[in-house]
Amino acid sequence: MPRKSRKESILLAALECFTEQGVESTTIEMIRDRADASIGSLYHHFGNKERIIGALYLAGLADYVTVLESRMDEATSAEACIRLLVTSYIDWVVANPDWARFILHSRSRVEAGEMGPALLEANQQNYLQIYSRVEAHRSEGCFLKVPPDCFVSIIIGPSQEFARNWLAGRTRTHLADCRDLFADIAWRSVRA
Repeated sequence: MPRKSRKESILLAALECFTEQGVESTTIEMIRDRADASIGSLYHHFGNKERIIGALYLAGLADYVTVLESRMDEATSAEACIRLLVTSYIDWVVANPDWARFILHSRSRVEAGEMGPALLEANQQNYLQIYSRVEAHRSEGCFLKVPPDCFVSIIIGPSQEFARNWLAGRTRTHLADCRDLFADIAWRSVRA
C-alpha cells in the first residue's frame, strides 16, 4: 500500500479531530499533534484552519466523484444511470460516514470562505460530468422535461436527506438497506 503524503495525513488527522471535537472546537495544534506534523509543514500545505476545512471538503467531494466515475461505464441504460447515481452516493456515505457528515455540515462554511470559488468550480465540473452522462438518454426522451439545474437534486435529494438523518442517528433503518428503495424513487421521479 502506498504511503500517504504529508498533506493527506494532515487532512485525515483533521477529519478525525473534527469528528471527535467538532469543527469549531478543533485547533490547529490538535490537528498538528494528531498528524504528528510540524507547524511549518501544516502551514506550508494549508496556511490556516479554514484552508484545511476547504481542502478536506474538496478532497471528500473528489473521492466521491472518483467512485461515481469508476462505476459510470456500467450504466448503459437511462434507468441504470439514475440508479447508479443514487447507489454510488449511498455506498460512498456508508463507507465514509465521518467524511460524509463533515461534507453535509460544512458546505456553507466552505462556500462562504476563501475556498468558495474552488468549491463552485468543482461543483460545476461534477455537475457537467453527471449531466454529460445522462444527456444522451435525455435527448432520447427517457426523462421528464426537468430544468437541468433541478435534475440532480431530484435524483439525489431524498437519499441525501435520509443520509443526513442517518448520520445524525435519527433513523432506525440503516442507510444501506434503503439503497434500492431510493434508486427506485429516483428513477420513478425522472423517467418519461
